[in-house]
Amino acid sequence: MLWLDLTRKCQLQCSHCYNASGPQGAHGGMTLQDWLSVLDQAAAHGVSAVQFIGGEPTMHPGFADLVDHALTLGLKVEVFSNLVHVSNECWSLFRRKGLSLATSYYADQAEAHNRITARPSHARTRTNIEKAVQFGIPLRVGIIDGGEGQRVSETRRDLEGLGVTRIGVDHVRPFGRGARDQAPDPANLCGRCGIGKAAIDPNGDVSPCVFSGHVRVANVKTTPLATILDSTAMADANQTIRAAVRADSQEKGKCYPDATPCSPAQPPCDPYMGLPPACNPDDGECGPGVPSGHCNPRR
Repeated sequence: MLWLDLTRKCQLQCSHCYNASGPQGAHGGMTLQDWLSVLDQAAAHGVSAVQFIGGEPTMHPGFADLVDHALTLGLKVEVFSNLVHVSNECWSLFRRKGLSLATSYYADQAEAHNRITARPSHARTRTNIEKAVQFGIPLRVGIIDGGEGQRVSETRRDLEGLGVTRIGVDHVRPFGRGARDQAPDPANLCGRCGIGKAAIDPNGDVSPCVFSGHVRVANVKTTPLATILDSTAMADANQTIRAAVRADSQEKGKCYPDATPCSPAQPPCDPYMGLPPACNPDDGECGPGVPSGHCNPRR
């Protein structure tokens, strides 16, 4: 699975954004042809799924072409959008077979949601969540509990009332603006970074996951993707992260999945919250970007 982190541009300026995206963000040095080449290389290397994320991925000028190409290659596609503005072209894309949507929803009350996004975005996101459900588009929504009086239970009920069935709750990850000016610490990662997954940022730098963007392994503009994914440098980066998480978990008496399968038979499997969700890695519920996962960049 690859995160394609297309852009740092976003209509919002969320207080916890993992890569500090916002209205002043840029699309980076990757051209449309560069991204298309990445998709071709990914499919040829056996990658089965990609997630388009940012920033707001729909603001990238090549977004529609990239989604179309990924679907044509037979890749499973997820688009992680703030759902603030969805054009008619995007709605058509979102309704294509093989594509699913993900978004974040911070509170049932507009004031609390807007305080986090730093924009009056609540009404638009809520309306487009409802529209996605009406269209029958596969959708999951993450509630990020930042400890700012977001009424998590009420927010979940609000989403359920809109017809959303895949809802996750998580806490703010200490990266980007969420780090509150602290240096990135690999101990704050989930420990599964780079295991069958990687992220590519707007300049082509590859890292084990979107949260670990400070751990740059190589660049797809100068090195073939397959070479990077199979490299010693990637393996070393993954091992360094896992060692940091393992040490931190042991120090704090928390679970670390290590080589043990993360499954209901081995609870708890969350090294941070100590919760025992049903997270069989084979069903996709134990990986990044899913409601009960622990690596979701939006949470």
